Amino acid sequence: MILRQLFDSTSSTYTYLLGDAASGEALVIDPVLEHWQRDSALLRELGLHPVATLETHIHADHVTGAWWLRREFGCAIAVSRLSGATGADRLLQADDRVAFGDRHVQVRATPGHTHGCITFVLDDHSAAFTGDALLIRGTGRTDFQEGDSRALFRSIRDQIFTLPRPCLLYPAHDYRGLTVSTVDEEERLNPRIGAAVGEDDFVGYMKNLNLPHPKLLDIALPGNLRLGAPASAGEARPGPQWAPLRFTVAGIWEIEPAGLAELDTPVQVIDVRAAEEFGGPLGHIRGAQLIPLEQLPERSQALRRDIPVVTVCRSGARSAQAVVLLQKAGLTQLANLAGGMLRWTAERHPVD
Repeated sequence: MILRQLFDSTSSTYTYLLGDAASGEALVIDPVLEHWQRDSALLRELGLHPVATLETHIHADHVTGAWWLRREFGCAIAVSRLSGATGADRLLQADDRVAFGDRHVQVRATPGHTHGCITFVLDDHSAAFTGDALLIRGTGRTDFQEGDSRALFRSIRDQIFTLPRPCLLYPAHDYRGLTVSTVDEEERLNPRIGAAVGEDDFVGYMKNLNLPHPKLLDIALPGNLRLGAPASAGEARPGPQWAPLRFTVAGIWEIEPAGLAELDTPVQVIDVRAAEEFGGPLGHIRGAQLIPLEQLPERSQALRRDIPVVTVCRSGARSAQAVVLLQKAGLTQLANLAGGMLRWTAERHPVD
């Protein structure tokens, strides 16, 4: 099985990718809107196709990327039937299973933070994805959005702490950089709900947290009840439109050699190799401008801001760094030529 834990620094949210290597099928748990392109790129780079996105609950601090992943891959959106969300393809309840290849996760109802909180337990009970019900050395808050401290206490004790003690616990958030815990650790060491804490103790603890409401509450809740769907067509974010580009996990847009060769709109092709390479055996793309990488920061101001830039080098490595440097210089319409001149010439595109 393939497991990846991804992070959104703004909301301290973890997104999880579970993949069955044999079949290529995958699940994405708690995707974040701002990172749906990153998640799409990672899925493709790992050779995976998502069959579903899963929401552990209706989040209050970020908007889900579920709608966009469904738009990109055609995968189902699955959420608790008690969530109140509209537009889901599957409404989940306790003991449901969501399969990916030969593997599956089981649904456990863990209300308390919200009515619709659910925990996803891997089929062999080696891992559980607890959403905001149980955090690392903490729990989800219960002071708004249908919160119920007594329900949360029972959910954790009856549905999570009954898993095998070595079971890995992956939360939806952590604000201190912690990534994973176990049932054993949380039962022994969690100050809010460890084994020595009684239900009344927990309720008293939760009543006195005095936390401010999430800053994005008024945006996140309506957006998540739509499962990330835009409120209007004007909110669509399909990515750059000037060329057929692909987003990478490295955080930059790439264009395939064939895409650049067939492009019928003006672009500035910037070759960042050394002068001797530009005129060497691989040649260079017709019309390309030579700006060696080490000169790019000081010469970037000469580039037009209204015409997209494609950066080129031998293999695509230096030109990827060129995209980063040009982003810092304020250019926005940028792409790296995937595979550089090696792929360009291997695919028999014309060179000078």
